[in-house]
Amino acid sequence: MAKRLNIGFLTGVLPLDKARIPTEIAAGVTLATLAVPTVMGYTKIAGTPVITGLYTMLIPALLFALFCSSKHLVVSADSATAAILASSLAGLAAPGGMEYLALAGLLAIMVGVMLLLASWIGLGFMADFLSRTVLIGFLTGVGIQISLRAITELYGLPAPDLDTITTLWTKRDQFEHPNPAVLIVAGVVVVAILAGRYLEKRTGRAIPVALVAIVGAIAGSWWFDLKDILPVVGDVPAGLPQPVLDQVKWRIHPIRDLLPTAFAMVIVILAQSAATARAYAALHTEGVNLKQDLAALGFANIGAGLTGTFVVNGSPTQTEMVHSAGGRSQLALIVACVVVLLILLFLTEPLGLLPDAVLSAVVFLIGLRLINIKGMLQIRRERRAEFRIALLTTAIVVVLGVEQGIIIAVVLSLILHTRHGYHPDNQLLVKNEKGNWRAKDLESGAQAAPGLLIYHFNHTMYYANAGLMKQQIESISKHAEPELRWLCIDVTAVDDIDFTASETLVDLVAELEKKNVQVVFVQNVRHINSRARRQLEERMPDQAVFKSLKKVLSAYADSQQPSPPETTTDTQSA
Repeated sequence: MAKRLNIGFLTGVLPLDKARIPTEIAAGVTLATLAVPTVMGYTKIAGTPVITGLYTMLIPALLFALFCSSKHLVVSADSATAAILASSLAGLAAPGGMEYLALAGLLAIMVGVMLLLASWIGLGFMADFLSRTVLIGFLTGVGIQISLRAITELYGLPAPDLDTITTLWTKRDQFEHPNPAVLIVAGVVVVAILAGRYLEKRTGRAIPVALVAIVGAIAGSWWFDLKDILPVVGDVPAGLPQPVLDQVKWRIHPIRDLLPTAFAMVIVILAQSAATARAYAALHTEGVNLKQDLAALGFANIGAGLTGTFVVNGSPTQTEMVHSAGGRSQLALIVACVVVLLILLFLTEPLGLLPDAVLSAVVFLIGLRLINIKGMLQIRRERRAEFRIALLTTAIVVVLGVEQGIIIAVVLSLILHTRHGYHPDNQLLVKNEKGNWRAKDLESGAQAAPGLLIYHFNHTMYYANAGLMKQQIESISKHAEPELRWLCIDVTAVDDIDFTASETLVDLVAELEKKNVQVVFVQNVRHINSRARRQLEERMPDQAVFKSLKKVLSAYADSQQPSPPETTTDTQSA
């Protein structure tokens, strides 16, 4: 049967309760007022003109709202993908120029096509291959990079293209001569936004403090004519976005050069958007069609590329903005798009008076919010090995760059996944004083009955862990006290046995039977993992597969009973 693209229309809006429309409209207005300063800040990260941040909340956001299945996920500019964008385009074009913007649009279209392809062939599962551990480490590294980049801009230094730490070190002498006006404006904005966040936590209400700070900065810039003493945004074009793809110099083979970056962005978008959509759907006991959302994200990014802006992504922060304001459908995002349209048509001239220092301050705070110290400490408490991987991911992003960081993050996630399967936590099963089954370490050698070991294998049996299984079984068999008579392998948690593992089991059975040890299997949950049971019965028809641990104990006890004496018939006496 041929695959087809999973496309819906207004699934995230309908059915719509008419009584909720005023609340949805209010949530959309709230989103626009809170998100506009943020997406403008993201342009400082991406290296694109300020107006392109607003463009991400117009056509791309509208396309996602119309075609997605999620009622809650908000799509717009995002700090992680903006940082990857800046890192990848640094050597291809000058930041802020038309060619740079055209390459950003081309990259967005490539990402959109790849997302549509992922939806079509069902690659949504790839979202699970960027583990939460590695994602926390990656975003923490991105946050550090963004914060350091903002600091260099506040001191009047050119934004570093590749290596922020090197830039800070080589330009350290210039930090002795900052522009006082820039630092004062940025400091006031930072304090105001932090105070607003504190009030939000105390009152439980969303406060557009960043918008208030920007409006105040624009008013102050106009009143005191600040453009003479500190840099401002400058001319901002009014009206609808215009295509810029004709600025691409195709002789540099941009598609080939941008392909690794597009792949890295798709991985981040898959992981972040899927996790956010699932979290809010679960909160309201709703379903979510990931294939449809991937298609909608594909349309959104193609729309971004065709309308002069950069890659968009599902935003956890902006999704929470709408949710906190009472929005429960994509109508809120559609309303926010209308508000942004009004800003583009009538309010772009005041944006030109906005001091650059204000956007740098917003970017600095965006970076700080990405630095997840609490999450890193929680990983350290619960999983030391995973904490080291998260820390390594953070260091790679900070030292080598964001694009390299995401590629290595995916590799580390796969290594982490493989490690779990390669070295599962296998155990021995015994009964406690109350008659309940309990797990014991293999080193304990604990027997379920004298001469009976029950070895519980806790993962799929495949080529990577077959050697470990053989080694563990040989060890516990060799050191069994009293001497081993039966070995029961519990395959309840095994859902598949590949060829290598099957051959290993056959060899183990043969070796143990030479030592007069009978090998049996048990699957302790009815109708679970029936494929593994069938594989065992087909590969080793002579080995018993029991349906419960109780039946194993009973069969073992029967096997240890002495055989009844043979009786003979005395024909002579008869």
